[in-house]
Amino acid sequence: MHLFWHQRDLRLHDNCGLAAAAASDTVLPVFVVDPTVRKAVGDRQWAFWTSGLRALRSQYRKCGSDLLVRTGDPATVLPAVADEHGADRVYFNEHYRPVRRERQRAVEDAVPTEAVTDLVLVDPATLAPRYENHSRFYDDWQTREKPAPAPTPEADGLADVSDRQEIPEVSADIDLPATGYAAARERWERFLADGIETYSDTRDDMRTAVHRPENAVSRMSPYLAAGMIGIRELWADATERYDAVDGAARRNVEKYRYELSWREQNYNLLYHHPSLPKTNYTTFPEAIAWENDPEMFEAWKRGETGYPLIDAGMRQLNAEGYLHNRPRQNVASFLTKHLLIDWREGVAYFQDQLIDHDPANNAANWQWTASTGTDSVDVRIFDPVAQMSKYDDGADYVTEYVPELRGIDPETLVDWPTLPDDERTALAPEYPAPIVDRNEAYERAQRVFETALGKR
Repeated sequence: MHLFWHQRDLRLHDNCGLAAAAASDTVLPVFVVDPTVRKAVGDRQWAFWTSGLRALRSQYRKCGSDLLVRTGDPATVLPAVADEHGADRVYFNEHYRPVRRERQRAVEDAVPTEAVTDLVLVDPATLAPRYENHSRFYDDWQTREKPAPAPTPEADGLADVSDRQEIPEVSADIDLPATGYAAARERWERFLADGIETYSDTRDDMRTAVHRPENAVSRMSPYLAAGMIGIRELWADATERYDAVDGAARRNVEKYRYELSWREQNYNLLYHHPSLPKTNYTTFPEAIAWENDPEMFEAWKRGETGYPLIDAGMRQLNAEGYLHNRPRQNVASFLTKHLLIDWREGVAYFQDQLIDHDPANNAANWQWTASTGTDSVDVRIFDPVAQMSKYDDGADYVTEYVPELRGIDPETLVDWPTLPDDERTALAPEYPAPIVDRNEAYERAQRVFETALGKR
């Protein structure tokens, strides 16, 4: 018998480690509630995961098996379960978050194991540790074979066991999406039917994001982050669609496939640079002069900066545990550039709030936006006024999440941070004034980062 150690891979379908374990013997699936890992997971995401665990256990029980749930240090728990059931090996999928890598190494020291690449399409160990930019990464990554989805184990290959250990009911302060593989697959099918062939055209259109969310972006990130659906399954379906269409539809589908390559690079970064969540990827001749004003940080978290696009983004995050990618980039840039608050503060807040928090994406994307990561531009600063004019000129997104600004002319809202104080107060007396001056903050950020880079 083999054990399969479920971690952030809550599915039977397209699960490479589970398939490998089932290829040569009966499999007993186990999930270990590890207090050390639990501390690194936000409460919202933990509630989402525990709901997914119940869905996973239900799948196993339909197959005549069960998911064993235990609590403790996996290096102690898994050998004990193996001894109890006569298992000779523990299979698991390789995960790259530093705390998980430490736990995996401890398990490898305690019991015979087999680690399998599952979280990504291409094993990061086979790729270079550094690339000049994403284009160079993509050129290399694109040449690598992308495996087909892993087979689902047959029911008779799963251990005939039952487990009475309850999976805890964990509540969240927000409404959570439906969980489990079936919910992930249903969401994906809707996107394949109504979104993927227009993806490139709609992905940054905030009007579409508000009024036709099914057509804008896939919203698969919570399910990928929890491993409720496999990356090979998404890639195979997107590739099948790409091969079946042409013209504008083909261009749009290709853009979706290309975006998945950013996730692959982020995992490559985390694999080769495990300090990515805490240490600047780029080396600076001088220290960045972060200001780290606590009051401004709190205003940013509340969505009360006086910049409509930024506040709408933060309020969506706080209300839904999710944030559309375009405002996600803008709120990160505003924090690190306009407010000069250390990107690590943003990493930690996103980790607490997001149900789709992904350790590689969160760290790499924050660093890219903060100009401490892999961006080919030395100092990139998103102007929230210009960004709103380009992507939300009708103020659909802003007024969806900032009710104080409803009923105001969209052109006025686009220019809101530049309007005279008395005009803003007359139009929206309950909405806060901008906490920084647009031009002064932009110039200050430029000066601080150029100084850190040794250009001043």
